[in-house]
Amino acid sequence: MKQSTVISFESIRVACRHCTLSALCLPMGLAAEDVERLDEIVKRTRPLHRGDMLFRDGDHFRSLYVVKTGSFKTFAPSGEGGEQVLSFHLPGELLGLDAIDQGEHACSASALETSAVCEIPFARLEELTALIPSLQHHMYRLLSKEIGHDTDLLVLLGKKNAEERLAAFLLDFSKRLHKRGLSATDFHLSMSRHEIGNYLGLAVETISRLFTRFQEDGLVRVERKHIELLNLQGLENLIASSHLGRRQPPQRQQQT
Repeated sequence: MKQSTVISFESIRVACRHCTLSALCLPMGLAAEDVERLDEIVKRTRPLHRGDMLFRDGDHFRSLYVVKTGSFKTFAPSGEGGEQVLSFHLPGELLGLDAIDQGEHACSASALETSAVCEIPFARLEELTALIPSLQHHMYRLLSKEIGHDTDLLVLLGKKNAEERLAAFLLDFSKRLHKRGLSATDFHLSMSRHEIGNYLGLAVETISRLFTRFQEDGLVRVERKHIELLNLQGLENLIASSHLGRRQPPQRQQQT
């Protein structure tokens, strides 16, 4: 399945009240007039292409960004002179929260494919949150989710083996896509095998070997970056069985 990477500027200039992502990035129950006030401060930038930088480590903090279309990765310099991938961001997700404390970005963000964002100047957002309590509460929720994500990553890298890490990654990606009204079992991974391995703390050869094993076990079907999850329960069972210290081959689903 080949997906188009053509994004017109007009297609991303959609007001918040008409945006299909509004349920993800706006607080529930926000009054129509408050949505209008928020919409007035949002800047909708032109599309970025793969590799284009949204912001860099050390840049002065001015804005938060909501992914409108496409996807991004955040990363920081590693000790070996390379990069450490910190997270992947899908439509409706927020970037830039890391910079609020120090006033500068602690990581970099780049587009994984042709993508676009809604830019929200933070100074203007602070003014609005003082006037709209529900918006302020929503910001607290976003900050809490960011902390939760960091905790989940530490658990993933510290306590799970290689199979668990990849299975958990695929299931997490599936759930996030489903939340956006997209297919939870048939999707395109915009990141490379190397970037996935970097994020999960695994060698790229290990990622490739695990994809092959998962395919042989009937868990997934892989064609380059196109992934089809054939057995979600099998992936869940794989994570559960590895806690017992042994790997159980998953049951193949019956074809109908």
